[in-house]
Parts: sequence; structure tokens; C-alpha cells
Amino acid sequence: MARLLLSLGLSVKNGKVHCGDIEIADAALARAARVDRRIVRATVETIEAEKELRDVYASLHPTAMLRDVAPVLGWSCIEIIPSDAHSPGILADTMAVIAEGGISVRQALVDDPLLMEEPRLYIITESPVPPEMIPRLKRCKGVKSILLH
Repeated sequence: MARLLLSLGLSVKNGKVHCGDIEIADAALARAARVDRRIVRATVETIEAEKELRDVYASLHPTAMLRDVAPVLGWSCIEIIPSDAHSPGILADTMAVIAEGGISVRQALVDDPLLMEEPRLYIITESPVPPEMIPRLKRCKGVKSILLH
């Protein structure tokens, strides 16, 4: 349950779970996570009981993922599947290729390899990615494969 809260950016403050300023009921979280609501309550109490956990979870904020709305807005989404998500430089190398192509980036989000089984890098661009850029992106350091949305 704690991993779910972290991955969604749900904060814990004063014994309650929040999405931004919106309080989320234990029962709603339990249904979404397919657990008993007592699991949610126990998780919140554990987080609140330990200062380090309380400080981390009180500071979380949800982030809008623009991947699925990019096509609706006329943008593109480049999904990078890394060969090793712990390898440094994947974001830097792919962003350099995009910048050299004169394409503006609206958003870049990276899945945390500790939270996700198959982490990805999502880069939302303001304009379509030209076909000649694809081989250059595939040659970037740490890139296993690419999906375009």
C-alpha cells in the first residue's frame, strides 16, 4: 500500500491520504488497491508513526502524465525502454538528440526502477518526431527500444 501511495504521489498528512488538496477516503483507496480498508489505515498509521516516513509522505505531490493526451493535443510521446534503468545518461542523450532536431519538449517523466517492474522514460514533444530521428534515438546510450504514441 505504501508503494502505491508513493507511485501515485499521494501524500499523508494528519492521518489522512491526499491527492493534492483532495482527501481520499480509506475505503476508496482500499477498493482501488484491492485490499481491506484496514490495510490502508494501518499503512497510514505506520507512516505517521515514523518521522522519516512522515516527512517523505507529507511532501509528495501528484504529477499529470501527458502521455495519453499528447496525440489529442497534436503532440508526440516517445517511450524509451531502457536496457538498464539504473544506467546514467539515458535522459541526457535522448534529450540532446531531440534538442538537435529543434523539437520542444513539453514533459519528460522517468519511472523509478525501485517502484516499477519495467521502468520507462516518457518524453512528450510539442511536434511530431520526424522518422529520421528514430535511428538516432535508438543509438542513444542505454536505449533498448522505442515506442511512439
